Amino acid sequence: MTDETLSYEQARGELATVVEKLEQGGASLEESLALWERGEKLADVCQRWLDGARDRIEAARASRGDQ
Repeated sequence: MTDETLSYEQARGELATVVEKLEQGGASLEESLALWERGEKLADVCQRWLDGARDRIEAARASRGDQ
């Protein structure tokens, strides 16, 4: 599964796992950097989902005349 096909919930869950591993410590520098980079990608996926949801809400409000 690619990052583009992850649901918000999948990306958030994996991000929580990445954060937990980083907080536990004990990983090598290389492993920690790889985890950090994965976390950044997952955070971007989550942000895209949230931005899309906000856009849909704003569009629905605009179509009803709410603002």
